Amino acid sequence: MASTEGFAAVFYSEPSVLGLLANVISAFLICLQNFSSAHTGIRPEGVENILAGVHLILIGGLSQILAGFLAFRKYDHLGGSAFLAFAALWSSYGATREKALIPIGVQVQRGRKFGSILPFCYAAIWATWTWLRMAGHLLNINTWNDEGFTEGSVAFLVVNVFLMILASYFNLVLLCLTIVMEVLIICFLLFTVENLPGPLEIVMLSIFSAICLYGATASLANCIFGKDLIMMGPPLLKAGMSKKDTEDPPPCVCPRSYRTSGLRTIADLLNAGAVCGVPTDTVYALGASCKHPEAIEKIYQIKDRPQEKPICIFISNLDQLRAASPPFSPLLWEFMGNVYPGGIGCIVKKGEWLKKLGVGAGYDRVGTKDSIMIRVPDQTVMVHLIDMTGPLAITSANPSGEADSTHHDMVISRLGHKLEGVLCDGESNEVVASTVVNCMKIDESGISILREGCVPVAKVMQIFERVKNGAV
Repeated sequence: MASTEGFAAVFYSEPSVLGLLANVISAFLICLQNFSSAHTGIRPEGVENILAGVHLILIGGLSQILAGFLAFRKYDHLGGSAFLAFAALWSSYGATREKALIPIGVQVQRGRKFGSILPFCYAAIWATWTWLRMAGHLLNINTWNDEGFTEGSVAFLVVNVFLMILASYFNLVLLCLTIVMEVLIICFLLFTVENLPGPLEIVMLSIFSAICLYGATASLANCIFGKDLIMMGPPLLKAGMSKKDTEDPPPCVCPRSYRTSGLRTIADLLNAGAVCGVPTDTVYALGASCKHPEAIEKIYQIKDRPQEKPICIFISNLDQLRAASPPFSPLLWEFMGNVYPGGIGCIVKKGEWLKKLGVGAGYDRVGTKDSIMIRVPDQTVMVHLIDMTGPLAITSANPSGEADSTHHDMVISRLGHKLEGVLCDGESNEVVASTVVNCMKIDESGISILREGCVPVAKVMQIFERVKNGAV
């Protein structure tokens, strides 16, 4: 569990920390270069200038791209777009700062035409300029082809205007950041026409660094402590919401799975005896702690599930099962080792070993009188949640007889009013549930398939035959 709570995990759960820190370092590099030029009256050249450009591309460009992709991963489309825009700007800074200083005899023909396509291929701007920078020692880029970069900076200005509009609906820090970035892009435009007043860029970069440093600190602190300790400021504009949106709050607690605080919230609810909707490696499920038999009983009521239909349990890894010392045959252990973790559940004989596993008071309410289905999910969120709660009683998150839920919105709309919480993780990994394999007589007559799900029957049988014949 340490991996979900450490400092490094913040960069996954809060990409803005990585993006904003990269902005601070990139702005500092250019400020340092400008101060050097102002002090000595000599523009940096040669190795010193090349290293500055490489640092801008690696730190300001690639780090921003990574932050952008992580932001998109957590459905923060505004943040993702902003960081990709910043990546393009810093990469272009690094590419053009020394573009006339590294001549080797390969002539680039029709260089002016680069700029004319940039407004229409904004997504490829960072790649184009990074390529120019990295291949600069092979190119002869002269001052007569500055127009392409000038036109590119104009494209930045236009795109950043849209980011400013979007930021006004987000928070004050991001709005200030995009406004200062607009001025910085103007500085970049003036730089391409060789008419940039040095102090202007230094001042704006200093302001930009300060805003980014504040934003990174706020994002880091708020992520670690799970609440808004440092304010990011209210949005300047508020998106119009329908009457329904303003009157109907979520029917239950709905934290996001990418936040450690979200996992803790759902884990605390489950440990207190609540029933919650949770994501799995297949479709969404209803979960209850095996320590609370009344919560398992409540699952049947929530989804109108017939009492004769058993509920399975989820554990986080096969070592948990080994520690309980169930009387499984070597063949069964080997088969489990080849299907766990994943979308296959194994039905095995029930016994007192389940209490050692942590099932405890829920022993009589999971499985049948003689059997229990055990599954190890192949999903990080669910595994971490089980580590925080112990074994969970699990069944699909849908009213009995209806289709499976493949998005947290489906769980909330269908069952949210009956649940204490739903852990929101977006689209499910599969559109069908797990494959159920009966292993009760694996040594005598082999296995049988009770339900074909996300793992095809042919694949399950192939795994079993390999294990049985000792080919694994």
